[in-house]
Amino acid sequence: MEKRCDIVLEGGGVRGIGLVGALSEIADDEHIPCRIAGTSAGAIVGALLAAGMPVADLTRLMRSVDYTKFRDGTFLSKFSIPGKVASILFEKGIYRGNYAYQWLLTELDKLGVRTFGDLKLTEPWAAALPPEQRYKLVVIVSDVSSGRMVRLPWDYAGYGLNADDMLVADAVRASMSIPYFYRPVNLRGRFLVDGGLLSNFPIDIFDSTGEWPTFGIKLSAKADAFTKMNPVTNPVDYGLAILGTAMSAHDKMHLEDPCAQMRTMFVDTFDIKATHFDISSKEQEMLFVSGQQTARKFLKTWSFEGYKNMCVRS
Repeated sequence: MEKRCDIVLEGGGVRGIGLVGALSEIADDEHIPCRIAGTSAGAIVGALLAAGMPVADLTRLMRSVDYTKFRDGTFLSKFSIPGKVASILFEKGIYRGNYAYQWLLTELDKLGVRTFGDLKLTEPWAAALPPEQRYKLVVIVSDVSSGRMVRLPWDYAGYGLNADDMLVADAVRASMSIPYFYRPVNLRGRFLVDGGLLSNFPIDIFDSTGEWPTFGIKLSAKADAFTKMNPVTNPVDYGLAILGTAMSAHDKMHLEDPCAQMRTMFVDTFDIKATHFDISSKEQEMLFVSGQQTARKFLKTWSFEGYKNMCVRS
């Protein structure tokens, strides 16, 4: 029998290569992803996987990316610290995000995918889903104008838009808009930013379907997911700690549930920062291998029947 699964990919910037390492083991174990949800880097990886890119090609692609080009500063940001502050004040972000957007648009084009209409689910099992949820990919975004989490393409109708016509790369670009780091995306007068602001790891997003498991891949060692401290030594650290608390509190609450932990792969990322765009090939290899080893260990003991007996109510 096919070993179907749904997959939820946490965001984590350049650490996303750890997601690819875990996905390579899931593929080797012959699990077939039906739907993928992702935030930020998880949305980038998820979009390429949902578009049909083989994991081996995805691995080569992510290792070949020049991540330094993701720091495509605005004109103002070139003027040292005052310029960066001005860029945040006037443009709402230090970096434009154009390079990452065009790169993803090109890679998706190669796979024959531009809009969410190209990622429609047509399998018989999908007929039981609500029409707005019949897609292979869900991108998690935060709408800061209305203060809510948005699931694209599921929620495009709320903006008066046809999901089938919307570019996949546009949704992913919104999801990777780390507040103050990248400029937000304006969708019909509403500002969209990194989905991690409200949920970086929505492990329960596919729980309406119980015929196969949802696997979560989280970019932190298990202990770090619960005890990681935000150092505060100055006003800047204080502001970042507040932002970090807002971005992690919701998901920590969910992860306290033993059933959420039971289906989550915790990938150690060795304190590598999400915005460490000068990441070395050695660090990339560390992350990839960490993802592989975590997933391999997880799959050796995974039992869907055991999970259902403990966690699924009849």
